[in-house]
This record gives sequence, C-alpha cells and structure tokens, in this order.
Amino acid sequence: MDAAALRLTARGARVVGRIVQRRGVSDGGARKMALPYSSRTLLSSGKVREVAESCERADADLVVFVASLTERQQHVLTGMLGRPVMGLSEVPAVG
Repeated sequence: MDAAALRLTARGARVVGRIVQRRGVSDGGARKMALPYSSRTLLSSGKVREVAESCERADADLVVFVASLTERQQHVLTGMLGRPVMGLSEVPAVG
C-alpha cells in the first residue's frame, strides 16, 4: 500500500485514507478463505460500508483500489460509494 500511495502522490493526488480487507483473520473469515471475493464489489458489505464512511469523513473525491476492477465493479462501487472508483493502474495524472 505504501507503493500505491507513492504512485498516487507522484501523479498529483493526495491520499486521505487507506483500508485493508483481510480474509482469514476471524473465525468467520477463515471459513470463507476458499470462497472467491464478491464478483460484484470485491468487498464484503461491511467493508463497503467502512469505505463509504471513510470517504464521507475525508471528503474523498475518488476511491482507488490497488487491484484492477472490471467495468461492472467500477460502476457498482461508484454507485454504492457516491464517488468515482478505479483501479490504481487507471488513475490519470492530476493537475
């Protein structure tokens, strides 16, 4: 995540927060390790809420995922989070 933050700041962005999704940490998460991530969002519903709350607090303009996202994932997450969402490789230079 440090490398991603450096890439974003080099492109003129200001990183206002970082969120990590960990699987296998809790008993429930450990049981889900063999299951694929949500094809719709890559996140659990609780993690989507956490990201949305963080975006509101920080007044974020954009949400960047280190992972690549499909167009559908970008569209769904943009609607859920109320701001544009993209993968790190798709972030243009700012300014």
